[in-house]
Amino acid sequence: MIQNKLFRDCLSAIPTEQKAEFDLSFGIAERLSEILKEKGLSQKDFARMLHKRDSEISKWLTGRHNFTTQTIARIQTALGCNLINIAH
Repeated sequence: MIQNKLFRDCLSAIPTEQKAEFDLSFGIAERLSEILKEKGLSQKDFARMLHKRDSEISKWLTGRHNFTTQTIARIQTALGCNLINIAH
């Protein structure tokens, strides 16, 4: 019980903007992982498609990578589908 309270206290201390950033980063990583699975692609296959090292793709899939719009565009183009959707 003490651990749960400590965890909740720590979470409540994180600024709202930072929580939103975490949600986006982990959401993008989760969506990318889903797309790779749907397409039957391994991390290694995907790394080759983008001319990246396997270790970089692995980092992307942890949810701790700060994706640029350029990287997102490259990923979407390579996979032929949207990684994120922008409402108009």
